[in-house]
Amino acid sequence: MTAPGIDRPTEAERRTLHGQQLLTLDGLRSLPEHLRADMSLVTQVLPFKVNGYVLERLIDWSNIPDDPIFRLTFPHSEMLPGPVLEMLRFSATSTADGKAAPEVVSDVRRLLNPDPSHQMALNVPLLDGHPVKGVQHKYQETVLVFPSQGQTCHSYCGYCFRWPQFVGKHELRHTTNDVTEVVEYLATQPAVTDVIITGGDPMVMRTELLERYLLPLLERCPNLRNIRIGTKALAYWPYRFTWGEQADSLLGLFERVVATGRSLTVMAHLSHPREMLPPQFELAVRRIRSTGATVRSQAPLIRGVNDRAEAWASLWTNQVRFGITPYYMFVERDTGSHAYYSVPLARAHRIYTDAIRAVSGLARSARGPVLSAPPGKILVDGVVDLGDQRLFSCRFIQARDADRVGEISLYHWDDSATWIDQLKPYDPDAFHSVGD
Repeated sequence: MTAPGIDRPTEAERRTLHGQQLLTLDGLRSLPEHLRADMSLVTQVLPFKVNGYVLERLIDWSNIPDDPIFRLTFPHSEMLPGPVLEMLRFSATSTADGKAAPEVVSDVRRLLNPDPSHQMALNVPLLDGHPVKGVQHKYQETVLVFPSQGQTCHSYCGYCFRWPQFVGKHELRHTTNDVTEVVEYLATQPAVTDVIITGGDPMVMRTELLERYLLPLLERCPNLRNIRIGTKALAYWPYRFTWGEQADSLLGLFERVVATGRSLTVMAHLSHPREMLPPQFELAVRRIRSTGATVRSQAPLIRGVNDRAEAWASLWTNQVRFGITPYYMFVERDTGSHAYYSVPLARAHRIYTDAIRAVSGLARSARGPVLSAPPGKILVDGVVDLGDQRLFSCRFIQARDADRVGEISLYHWDDSATWIDQLKPYDPDAFHSVGD
């Protein structure tokens, strides 16, 4: 039964705009023409999609282009390096339709590090000598599964590190539409206790499709203890949990998962406090938790969106109020529009520290800032002063080599570094570099 006291989505909320369609919005007509032209160029390189719920309920149109949710979901010229944008402009002036040539677009995409952390080479496991499609296995106890039907989102975040999955780069599109091979692989991996269903966003899938992946895992993989579903739907389309037969069947599926004795966790991608303001959000969380599932929250620290301690303190405090457990503050990955959205590690650590100081112990479950790098998850754990030297202390909280969990490394202070490989180890002879 659909949740009482909640309106059905309006026609305006149901609409979806892709790529160049974004420029038809009335709310953008106030922007200067050169900004609109540059936005058009960026949409030819990076994926953009927004739904009516975000447009109607989350964006403050009186504050564009500076509104944080607008920054989160709409293209901006600064998302591409200046010389790259000039290359696109020059190409666009040379074509009949005013668009950059496809080969130029492909060249630009290759410049944007479409395979961060070498995921395709390092994380895809083998079964009988062949790659297992749609699976990544980086940490010994956790496997990621990418259903092919979930390789889109209700709206895209401009900084998404999985952007190549959405722009037709088939050699980097990592998906499966057959869970049989996934089950066969897990049968060879008794140490695996956790499966994460991810994308894209699995919550774009109809319940019966999601069921086709989950039920075989539950029935044939007795070593599995925890199922996680990564999603932005709580922020971008909470109706998935509150309205109609599909919402009811989804919650019924959640109850079936929990009834097997496994834990089910919705890994909610929550980037800004405003995403939690609509009444649909609170009701969606309440309905999810009523099934016995839990909700955890994570998001990267993003310049122009949530790069203030007050934003994170508000996020975490309100999440605890709704029964959500704060989990990770990530560092923006070094791919796509990284240069536009990233925040220096020194500033990221200060934002995290100031935010943690402002919340109660219940919200201090959030860990950050955390980099998801090739060898594992690296926590920028603190600042160390040795005489006249200031150093970063970094620690593995998860690692490809499990023996490295807890390992600490020291790096020279750098006000401008945004990624681990930009830091200089304090003493390479005495300390391992967690970036290696």
